[in-house]
Amino acid sequence: MTLREIVTVPNDVLRRKAHKVKNFDKELGIIIDDMIETVRDAPGVGLAAPQIGILQQIIIVEFGDEDDPEAPSKLYAVVNPEITYSSEEKLFGAEGCLSVPGIMGDVERSLSIAVRGQNRNGKKVKYKLDGWVARIFQHEIDHLDGIIFTDRAERIWEPAPEDYEDNV
Repeated sequence: MTLREIVTVPNDVLRRKAHKVKNFDKELGIIIDDMIETVRDAPGVGLAAPQIGILQQIIIVEFGDEDDPEAPSKLYAVVNPEITYSSEEKLFGAEGCLSVPGIMGDVERSLSIAVRGQNRNGKKVKYKLDGWVARIFQHEIDHLDGIIFTDRAERIWEPAPEDYEDNV
């Protein structure tokens, strides 16, 4: 596995739409493994392939249980993710981004979503997600469409160091 460089604004790759993955091969597995290592090293809770300069629909999300901080984190590696349901109930929350260092913002997101996609082998996967992990998925899937959290933010600010804990 290799640490990849995280692309930051204003790099235009962050504003381009990612392409659907069609080949579920060894190269895809290497990209996914590198993304996992990169997001863990950052450290972050999510990463989309465009954030490492790859215009493919791949996201990594790794986050623990909100109700049980002692529970191990769950790792999601989703290829060609698509939100198939978004709750009408929405909530504002603070978000940051590895590609937009030094800035945070209040972003309104659906409280619950359903996502379908594929795993690294091309097998179909479906997830019903709530709360913070739903927020992370929405944030990362936005990256696949060239959308950055600041595009959706109601308020943007420069955070104090403690503000970065547990933010996207």
